[in-house]
Amino acid sequence: MTNITNHTASYKDPSGFVFVEAGVVKRQINPIYFKQYQALKESGFFKQLFDNQLLVKHDEVFSSSEKIVLQPEHISFITYPYEWSFNQYKAAALLTLKLQKFAIEHGFTLKDASAFNVTFNKGKAVFIDTLSFDFYIENSPWRAYKQFITHFLGPLVLAHYHGSQSLKLISNFMDGIPLKMLASMLPFKTKLNPFLYSNIHLLAKFEDKHNQDYKGETKASTLSKKAQLNIVQSLYDYIKKLNLKESSEWGNYYNKINYCDSSFDFKSKIINQWVDNLNTKTLIDIGGNDGTFVRKIKASLQHALVCDIDNNAVDHNFKLINTNKDSYITPFVLDVLNPSASIGFNNLERFSFLKRIKDFAPDTTLALAVIHHMSLSGNVSFDMSARFFASFSKDFIIEFPKREDSWVQRLLNSKTDFKAYFDFYNEDNFENSYKKYFQIIEKQHITGTHRVLYLMKVK
Repeated sequence: MTNITNHTASYKDPSGFVFVEAGVVKRQINPIYFKQYQALKESGFFKQLFDNQLLVKHDEVFSSSEKIVLQPEHISFITYPYEWSFNQYKAAALLTLKLQKFAIEHGFTLKDASAFNVTFNKGKAVFIDTLSFDFYIENSPWRAYKQFITHFLGPLVLAHYHGSQSLKLISNFMDGIPLKMLASMLPFKTKLNPFLYSNIHLLAKFEDKHNQDYKGETKASTLSKKAQLNIVQSLYDYIKKLNLKESSEWGNYYNKINYCDSSFDFKSKIINQWVDNLNTKTLIDIGGNDGTFVRKIKASLQHALVCDIDNNAVDHNFKLINTNKDSYITPFVLDVLNPSASIGFNNLERFSFLKRIKDFAPDTTLALAVIHHMSLSGNVSFDMSARFFASFSKDFIIEFPKREDSWVQRLLNSKTDFKAYFDFYNEDNFENSYKKYFQIIEKQHITGTHRVLYLMKVK
């Protein structure tokens, strides 16, 4: 008997649902959505979106009077909105607006505009909810307008004024950040901006006044196609110009760790050699900054995940991916000391980072500039970090900065009241703890530095 499991995040739409059969993700379409699906399919609407890489591709694998089953293209690692950098979030918003514009022009509309309908695949934002399209009804407003504001425009404007950490609010408000909260968090001057006043502040007032019967639609009961297209275009133009006003340590990171060119090249050469010998096809770089070392790997990588706590580093990585066509890299924001948890109904609607990375099962894990931050900034013991990495790693490459390293010294000097506690931070203790979970295969001192590279294999 085939093992079939309904996806725990797919339960809200009566049009259909996602399920997993023998490890393969599939989507069932219920009869209530047959008419829309056939129209989208036969009109060539789906094909045009597939050809332009805007919607995840699918094949129809079963059809009857009771159900239609689709098998979408496999996406090996799903990232969520609260793990995106600012420009990734912008790309997801602009994609949603492009889809709505295209849909209206072809007699359809997006019936919902959740940020969770988008993920990143092959270097680009892609829409993954195939059943989000419905027939356009003449003179009807966009029913997903409010959802777009609370999922996209609101979080982006908050980030513009308050920093990229604002984007993480969507993890607490999976149905969108409440309009009243959005309006209250924005500076007073935004009320003087006609665009923001109309799309956030006035909308919040309207909702507050009519909260008993408010359906989340535009303020007008009727809206012409031209007017709706104008709204979509104005949202697109405004979001496209939004930027982030925050600095970070990322910009001069490699200067701070005192890598000279020869040390940098030596480190890259060793990593290349090890990754090549391991025949690595998939990897994750924890604390991978802007993907510098992953890009230097000469092996034939099929998929590389690169995560970092710094929004600007992830943003720069995302920009490089689009410039260089590095479609094998998926960047995302992750705090290794507080990785994304399982959230939503029954804590199973959005999976934790650990669940997703274990399913991804990388051939190799890189942790090149993270252990001293975990140990000295996060007070994470070597045993705890070793257990963490061993939970999802096979082959493991880790860089250990010794106590003499300038960055380690900087962190230790900030621990004046508890400096003696951090005497545990040394090479011997590191190796003894990691040997409980890993076999140390090789060890290389990085010339010109106080850093050591280890190649390990999980026990």
